[in-house]
Amino acid sequence: MTERTTNLLENLEITRIFDAPRELVWKAWTDPKLVMQWWGPKGFTSPACKIDFRVGGQYLYCMRSPDGWEGWSGGEYTEIIAPEKIASVLFYANEHGKLEPADNNDVEVRDVVTFEDIGNGQTKMVFKRSHWDEGEDEGMMQICDKLVALLVELIKRG
Repeated sequence: MTERTTNLLENLEITRIFDAPRELVWKAWTDPKLVMQWWGPKGFTSPACKIDFRVGGQYLYCMRSPDGWEGWSGGEYTEIIAPEKIASVLFYANEHGKLEPADNNDVEVRDVVTFEDIGNGQTKMVFKRSHWDEGEDEGMMQICDKLVALLVELIKRG
């Protein structure tokens, strides 16, 4: 049995309403150039993002802290229903996408993101993660805040 040094919790769920059409929110989640503009908590950047957007395809995201630390995560898409649902299995990786030893890599972490058109140009997004580290909820809220800012900018640009 693997000894844990983190406090792994279950069933994280974050719901956000975006003042943006569903197709634009979907694109922000599936276009690597856009993901790099919002991935990572406040103060972090995303210098790399690769997406093979198909069932069985993989993604690889990097977030960089203000002091230069880089955290890589990857995953494999298990279900895609455009523009309604993205399901994947998450893993912690290195910059080459190779699985890295991590305290929670022995637990299957499933993410499901749904996008609902609720009218008036608004989209309801629900992000669910089956297992998560303590503090990850705050990070995801900050990531969603950065996504809001990107969507506002994209709408302004037309």
